[in-house]
Amino acid sequence: MPLEFRIHIARLNKTIVSIDRFDIPDHKITFLFGESGIGKTILSKAVFGLLDPALLEVQINGMDYPAYLEQESTRRIQQNGFFVFQEPSTHLNPLLRLSEQLKEGSLKTAPREREILRWLWNTERDEPIQNILNVYPKPYRPSGGEKQRILLAMAFKKIGLAQSHPQPSGGGETNLFIFDEPTGSLDNNFRNLFLKLLFEQFQRFPFTALLITHDYSIISEAYEKYAGLREQIAYKELSLRGGGLALRDFAPRAYLEWLRAEKPVAAPQNPAAKPLLQIRGGYEVFGKKMIISNDGSRKDYGMLHVLPGEIIYLKAASGVGKTTLAKIIMGLQECKNLEMVIGRWKFSERTPRAAWRKLVWGKLAGMAFQHADEALNLKAKVKEVFGGLPARVELNGAYIRMRLQELFDMEIDDAFLNKKVAHLSGGQKQRLNLLRTLVLDTDLLILDEPLNGLDFLSIQKVIAALQEKQREGKAILMISHNEEIFDAIIPRENVYYLFHA
Repeated sequence: MPLEFRIHIARLNKTIVSIDRFDIPDHKITFLFGESGIGKTILSKAVFGLLDPALLEVQINGMDYPAYLEQESTRRIQQNGFFVFQEPSTHLNPLLRLSEQLKEGSLKTAPREREILRWLWNTERDEPIQNILNVYPKPYRPSGGEKQRILLAMAFKKIGLAQSHPQPSGGGETNLFIFDEPTGSLDNNFRNLFLKLLFEQFQRFPFTALLITHDYSIISEAYEKYAGLREQIAYKELSLRGGGLALRDFAPRAYLEWLRAEKPVAAPQNPAAKPLLQIRGGYEVFGKKMIISNDGSRKDYGMLHVLPGEIIYLKAASGVGKTTLAKIIMGLQECKNLEMVIGRWKFSERTPRAAWRKLVWGKLAGMAFQHADEALNLKAKVKEVFGGLPARVELNGAYIRMRLQELFDMEIDDAFLNKKVAHLSGGQKQRLNLLRTLVLDTDLLILDEPLNGLDFLSIQKVIAALQEKQREGKAILMISHNEEIFDAIIPRENVYYLFHA
């Protein structure tokens, strides 16, 4: 039987999230998708018993939260399961070495720690792992991906305990493992190593797992590579539709078939067309020289150029400097040895900052930033977000409604237009963030993670909108970790790589 919950969460009598049915299939691995900020994490924490009843008014299946926490079934979930937090720093203790935290409480007797760590680090050597285990975790030490793998190792150790001490049948659900964005800081290689270990452990001893993710490309890996486990894998999507929150089954084939059907938009064949953006590698930022390459090599300082009607996809490992390069192009980050052309204007490290303000911002180029919370005025109303933009058309009420309707699957009424940005979901903020750049109608668009936190329907709408911009002759520089999606719609010759020299 699945774990089924009716959950209502409020604060000061104001509803935060409410759902009539939030179910987790028993002895299956469930992938839970959905746009950010609509409640996936808080609902999962409620089920696991991690919310503070002094701060929130919570009811589960008609029970007040203190009563739910006292239930034997809830205690078993907490005792025998594990919750991997989205942000590892919220769970790791800065006063204890990581090696000590891996052996806290019941984890002390859990088997296979060395084997699990070697697997997650993809190494046969103990030395690189031991150097990390001796660290007291700080915000930037070790890296986010390393912290995430430490939490995953804890979860796998707890799974090992469940395997070595199986519960008698009929004893109720005791082995619930929740992974909240467990691969958000991992590249695809480490993500796939995690999935392989998860499925191998599941085959040894089936448990109940809920894996919360925005990464729809994980479907390709799970559905196609582990076809023998399809009956034991569930796919669900939490969504806001028709004004309510609902958990629905998600058909993996819907994503896979859409992906296979997507094709690159052909750029206009105009031999006389000049690039709207050119920037040479070899610039220096934060003391490091940067290589730009079109073939994945690190041999020389190549030139990145974007023609009208093209999407250029910039790839690099996390932390190398993709976002920094976007800020350099927009004149928001200084660097040395800059050689760049935007439109017909040349820029160098000697160009005054005011030149970007006068010539580039909202005129030649527009940029959608990665984090909508930082790019938008959270105190503004939705309709006010577009105020003061140097757009080429009049941004009146009718026009704003029309543009919002392109990316929002809901009625754009006065209530929504007057809603504070702070009260939108993460996915709604991201779409608003992107639209704010698109309405400028600049010839060059620089997009930093435009699919961040979006559900599948919104992803399709955003991709369609970007392809329409291509057909209009706009040049787009794309930065995104959604490699599977953009590899499908961007020709191989339009992929560039960024490296430290």
